Amino acid sequence: MLHFLLVLCLIPAQVAKPSAELQIEIKQLHMCCDGCADEVEAILKKAEGLSQVKVTRRSRTAVFVASSAESAQRAVDALAADGFHGNINDKSISFRNDSGVTKGKVTSLTVMGFHNTCPGCVKSFRAALKKVPGVTGDDCKPNVTTCTIKGSFEAAAVIEALNKEGFHAKVKN
Repeated sequence: MLHFLLVLCLIPAQVAKPSAELQIEIKQLHMCCDGCADEVEAILKKAEGLSQVKVTRRSRTAVFVASSAESAQRAVDALAADGFHGNINDKSISFRNDSGVTKGKVTSLTVMGFHNTCPGCVKSFRAALKKVPGVTGDDCKPNVTTCTIKGSFEAAAVIEALNKEGFHAKVKN
């Protein structure tokens, strides 16, 4: 009997290990003003499984500790749902490519869902569009999250430029 108990003690227990915490840094988020930064911070502080949230407007960066990859992804998804986009230091976490954009040249493209609460947001939005060859104008206004872009340009290039500027946008069908 003693021999049996000794053998049992040597068999490792099959206990589920908790997921390792992840230090996540998101760069290039759109944060033109304190209001944008406050919104990013509020989204992250409300997300379940996150701690040590720090948002820095000047560097357009958000840093947090996630209790799991799932918690980190849910937080990123929440940022995207509010129209924010950025570059994440962990390749297992990402902003989903859910823009609905198709490749090809267009003369008009309506985008929606991007973060846009003030004149600074509009200025940043337009700065992104200036990087897209063929864009000639837009009807973007503060506090309106749907905008039509005009010209003769690659639709996917607009989404890419907006993402690089920190905006998560979807194409309106």
